Amino acid sequence: MINAKDWLEMGQKFQGHKCVSMAVGLRVGAAALNKLKVERARDCELLLLVDAGENHWALDYVDGLQVITGCTSGKGNLVLTYKGKLSTLLIDVEKKKAVRISPRAEVVLSFRRTEFFKDYRRKGIPASKVPSKVIDPLVEFIMGLPEERLMHISELLDYEYSETPRSFNSFVCEECNEVVIEEYGRIKGDRMVCIDCAVNLGTRLDKNNL
Repeated sequence: MINAKDWLEMGQKFQGHKCVSMAVGLRVGAAALNKLKVERARDCELLLLVDAGENHWALDYVDGLQVITGCTSGKGNLVLTYKGKLSTLLIDVEKKKAVRISPRAEVVLSFRRTEFFKDYRRKGIPASKVPSKVIDPLVEFIMGLPEERLMHISELLDYEYSETPRSFNSFVCEECNEVVIEEYGRIKGDRMVCIDCAVNLGTRLDKNNL
């Protein structure tokens, strides 16, 4: 059994500050692993789909999920679906099984009534500047809340996933001289270039800017 409390310190170090949303991510990730009866991913044996997107006030949640599940953007087994929600689908790729978990709406909405949210985060104060006396009780509350009060957990679902093979092919852009994955190359005149150079974004280093 994976215990989210065992990962709290690592999660806070990874993120750089204490955060209630990250704590929820730890709890949801632990519940998903335990439901599937799997260990934290070392490679890409697990796939995590998170219904979040950009500019979401609770995106710290995704950091908690990454830390505890081992599904990361770098390994390519963390995918944001850009639906603006916090629902999460963890997939055991080999066994073709999945579990869907979503934090309860009443818990998520309760954050907005807290001093942490109203007097600090909503006013644009960085989470690292929030006093411990404000954030610590919230994190402790989330870490100790019974699963059934914190989240909805589905039964095991059948889910077949076909992974797109990783590309090991690359070339050197003929304008900026940076290495580019081949599939992202563009033809500009008679030259093979990167996307930035193809659309003239001006990313090239110039000796006058050094």
